[in-house]
Amino acid sequence: MYLRRFITTALFAQVTSAASVLRFGCSQVVIERVDPLVNPGSTPSPHLHQIVGGNAFAPSIPSADVSKIANCTTCSFSEDLSNYWTANLYFKARNGTYKRVPQIPNRYLDGSVGGMTIYYTSPYDGAKVTAFKPGFRMLAGDVNQRAPGGITKWNAICFRCYNAKNFGGDNQAPCSDNTVDSVALPMKACPGGIRTTVRFPTCWDGVNLDSPSHSSHVSYPSSGTFETSGPCPSTHPVKLPQLMFEVIWDTSSFNDKSIWPADGSQPFVLSMGDTTGYGQHGDYVFGWQGDVLQKAMEASCFGATCSALKTQAFTVANKCSVPDTVKEPVDGWLPKLPGAAM
Repeated sequence: MYLRRFITTALFAQVTSAASVLRFGCSQVVIERVDPLVNPGSTPSPHLHQIVGGNAFAPSIPSADVSKIANCTTCSFSEDLSNYWTANLYFKARNGTYKRVPQIPNRYLDGSVGGMTIYYTSPYDGAKVTAFKPGFRMLAGDVNQRAPGGITKWNAICFRCYNAKNFGGDNQAPCSDNTVDSVALPMKACPGGIRTTVRFPTCWDGVNLDSPSHSSHVSYPSSGTFETSGPCPSTHPVKLPQLMFEVIWDTSSFNDKSIWPADGSQPFVLSMGDTTGYGQHGDYVFGWQGDVLQKAMEASCFGATCSALKTQAFTVANKCSVPDTVKEPVDGWLPKLPGAAM
């Protein structure tokens, strides 16, 4: 009961009529410089990602039904063999060295190892929702963005600076509380860590499973946002579930200002070399088995349990992995970011 109240009030901060809100954890399946969406076949890709989900993840993923390629997943819903990935966060010390910031489980999802929290939400206005199809893939955000703008107009990317341990200040919907949320990386120390949120487009052209940009076949609402039941544009009339990622970084061991840059600037950098945070982004390759996601979106499911879905313990999910194909140091103190020139 408390979890339902928390999600409804703290996540959405409104009385929701959404038919289903799935919220579940996925542990890391691998951390490496591979990106089968933007840089297919490249080993390594330009920057480091942390990846969760099924073990079909590889430098190239066929444009096919991924659920028939993977045979395990790090997600607690065992029928979700999708892959989800985003940038890593590093701390840059005053001496110029870097260290990857560890990830921690979200609240009520203990047992996951690093990884992400994944959300699928059907429309708040009760409109018909069409689940993603086999072969579907997309991305959100722009890795090259370094200034305000882009998809932030839809509250699609933000960072939350927890003001105390145990998710302090986590009282309102993501990207809606200006006392703890910002579009850029926080400029101050965050006692409870930093959470990033990435919201994906929720309107589809109804035809293409992908596009050259991996984003033009989908769209955000033509006005308003998904949360305000904004309409889909005529070019993208099919309403999709809202896919959202959350990643929580435990920055507490890096809050000593004596090791921050001498000029007092914030010391965190995303793995593509972005110190602003505006370039945060997320990638998605759909891999749910059969039509179970469609059934879940219509089954009034809530949280990490759903009558239409099968679940697995994290003790099982955490055994799923994929080989590290790049084989380079990504942890410990590093002289440069993985992939960066000296």
